[in-house]
Amino acid sequence: MVRYVYDFTEGGREMVGLLGGKGSNLAEMTRLGLPVPPGFVITTEACRAFLTTGGEPMGMSREVSDHLKAVEKAAGRRLGQRDDPLLLSVRSGARFSMPGMMETILDIGLNDDSVLGLAKVSGSERFAWDSYRRLVQMFGSTVMGVDAALFEQAMAELKDLRGAPDDMHLDAGDLAELVETYKTVIRRETGESFPQSPAEQLHRAILAVFESWNGERARLYRRREHIPDDLGTAVSVQRMVFGNLGSDSGSGVAFTRDPATGHPGPYGDYLPNAQGEDVVAGIRNTVPLSELERLDPTSYARLCAHMRTLERHYRDLCDIEFTIERGTLWMLQTRVGKRTAEAAFALTAALADEGLITPDESLARVSGEGLTRLMFPRFDTSGNGDPLARGLPASPGAAVGAAVFHSAEAVRRAAASEKVILVRRETTPDDLPGMIAAQAVLTSRGGKTSHAAVVARGMGKVCVCGAEDLEVDTEAQRFTAPDGTVVEEGTVISVDGSAGAVYPGSVPLVDSAVMRFLETGDTGDTGEGSAGVVDAVARALARADTVRRLEVRANADTPEDAVRARRFGAQGIGLCRTEHMFLGERRKLVEEMILARSDTERHGALAALLPLQRQDFVGILEAMDGLPVTIRLLDPPLHEFLPDRTELAVRIAAAEARGDLPVARDVELLAAVNRMHEENPMLGLRGVRLGLVVPGLVAMQVRAIGEAVAERTRADGAPQAEIMVPLVGDVRELRIVREEVQRVLAEVSEASGVPVTCPVGTMIELPRAALTAGRIAEEAEFFSFGTNDLTQTTWGFSRDDVEAEFFSAYLDKGVFPTSPFETIDQDGVGRLVGIAVAEGRTTRPELKIGVCGEHGGDPESVHFFHAAGLDYVSCSPFRVPVARLEAGRAALEEADVSDSR
Repeated sequence: MVRYVYDFTEGGREMVGLLGGKGSNLAEMTRLGLPVPPGFVITTEACRAFLTTGGEPMGMSREVSDHLKAVEKAAGRRLGQRDDPLLLSVRSGARFSMPGMMETILDIGLNDDSVLGLAKVSGSERFAWDSYRRLVQMFGSTVMGVDAALFEQAMAELKDLRGAPDDMHLDAGDLAELVETYKTVIRRETGESFPQSPAEQLHRAILAVFESWNGERARLYRRREHIPDDLGTAVSVQRMVFGNLGSDSGSGVAFTRDPATGHPGPYGDYLPNAQGEDVVAGIRNTVPLSELERLDPTSYARLCAHMRTLERHYRDLCDIEFTIERGTLWMLQTRVGKRTAEAAFALTAALADEGLITPDESLARVSGEGLTRLMFPRFDTSGNGDPLARGLPASPGAAVGAAVFHSAEAVRRAAASEKVILVRRETTPDDLPGMIAAQAVLTSRGGKTSHAAVVARGMGKVCVCGAEDLEVDTEAQRFTAPDGTVVEEGTVISVDGSAGAVYPGSVPLVDSAVMRFLETGDTGDTGEGSAGVVDAVARALARADTVRRLEVRANADTPEDAVRARRFGAQGIGLCRTEHMFLGERRKLVEEMILARSDTERHGALAALLPLQRQDFVGILEAMDGLPVTIRLLDPPLHEFLPDRTELAVRIAAAEARGDLPVARDVELLAAVNRMHEENPMLGLRGVRLGLVVPGLVAMQVRAIGEAVAERTRADGAPQAEIMVPLVGDVRELRIVREEVQRVLAEVSEASGVPVTCPVGTMIELPRAALTAGRIAEEAEFFSFGTNDLTQTTWGFSRDDVEAEFFSAYLDKGVFPTSPFETIDQDGVGRLVGIAVAEGRTTRPELKIGVCGEHGGDPESVHFFHAAGLDYVSCSPFRVPVARLEAGRAALEEADVSDSR
């Protein structure tokens, strides 16, 4: 019989898949002997069963009842007991942290009778009615589906009536009145009364947490963070402890190190006389955690000791929620804390230096995505004057955009390609769509552990919180700065998440310290606060280069790009696109080739192109001296080098309308464009097909390559040119072109007196090529997967057409977890890659295989290519460091899997 409920004493963090992150870590803290209020966890299996059938699984209620009796026995009181009630919290807890995305219900067990008993036993009527108010509000919105804004409106109206600046200034009578108002709202909106039965409250709360797994904001967050939809959430049921019992009580959130920078030392927010949700909601400004040392030195010392215990046990930065109830410290949650990219690199390096983790573990804990963020530019504020306002630097980076004050407006403007900054007093989970759409988040309330800060850090968004001097008026859609400056919606502002500053207008940008290091190799003079991060990045890349098996090349078409790629650590060029050498002034020569009426005219145009291409190849081979350079022969259809069809037709028609003779060349070009027009150029006359039907085109390019190799060899260089034939679908195509390549290279060798040999391979970008790779390998000395076109031809998509048309709908409906053009489609395209690798190496065991599509720089795809047995990945120069890092992490991941077998 399946078991659905576990006591905290029965679990541990190794059961995270079953008990969720929150439940498994509560069990782990219990195992460590930390002060955790007793409770139990309802498993993710129970949630999945509920979501599948629509009803709770058989036996779950009995298990809950049995475990509740154990909690009641330990507490010495029962749920719903009139004179001294046991109260419970019900919290969600998925395997992966999803802060604020699912539901929590506190104070389960209060009703019209037990609230009086709670007031008597606690000695505080206000506390009792405040707890009851919270339960009715949470239960009404979360379980009964009442619009949360209706409760907030009732609270606001009562505060206005009493002249109270916040809820702390409402007395017990006010809160009792508010409870009745809330219950009236529930009856009006739902047709039923707030349930007085504690057992019913608990039962419905558990099912509501299950249902919240499929709530809109939870699904949106999972798509954003690539969390599978089928995991489900566990539910933690725990005895309530109270931080709102007076000045000797409070709640807080603490990190064992600064999650924004990685700097050591206790860090966080504390709010006296408050419950935990008050801290993260940002409705009242917190005090720094260090202030707790003055307010309650005993609890602070105990908290610091527990934090040290947890960091050493988890060997990582820990995020902790705690409550102090009349001087007694309780630990309510811990998890490995979300951190910024800057903190991730600095922290792992520090933990390695302290001996808590190994260098390989340090590498495994950073990511290419994080490195990408560190490469973004930062603000140059040297000549920008004073900021409009300052707040807490909750998530670093630089962002510029139009100020907007509602989540829906942020989404609307972002969909129109406008960059926006979401400005709120404080954010709630319902603001998630706007936070995703915005470049940055700015709030006037809340600390570094508020909802806005935690979610923004997790997403890598710039964030400034707690800018108290800003008067944010969301209804009027504007904010007012301390100097009286009014910023209306749509006004451009700049948000510096590293300094916690907000500036008017668009502040200029400068390269990040990490980018300067990657460009120059210099780890010194990186700017205040950056040296540790740059050193950590350097160490991570060095370690990755030591352990990785995959080579990393770059896609580069010019000597300048080649030089930059080599500085970034590229081990060669995996894709040099020759069509980029036919643009600009050279386009005229291509036109001449296309318009040629005879072989003589065509050869004349090609002869004019030859020295230009040769010099391009000389520069690239010199920049990559000693490293392989894979040169792709001309790929796109020739009509792309001709003027626009409509533009030509308009020019000719305009001349005729004036009574003038059209320009003869325009007439010739239009005829050529019409002759070469294709309904679907992506599947038309391009790639290897051009070489087979346009006489002299392959020979000209190969001659330019061969002569460049000879010139570099005579200059004592070490050129390693490789010739790649694009769009091959059949081995016979490649055989014909290869014979021509070898003939031309032999001619170059004889004419120059320099032996010139270049490996000839092909780009696997058609499903048929992948499926016949064994035969193609008879003629190919290397394969390079062109995964952009392979994705298009496998899916039947034209990327340019479909991304704007329906990809967003496919992502929303879960057809794609991510765009197959961003991350390799492992089930379809990836399977073709696997077939081609296996069959190609069966024919030619020494076959060199790489990838040169955009996927070569995507972190997740790099791991797939490593596992598929490729020899190298190639990507844009700026993504080379990311690919190096992820190739190292992929090697470690493979080693971990092998060790576990």
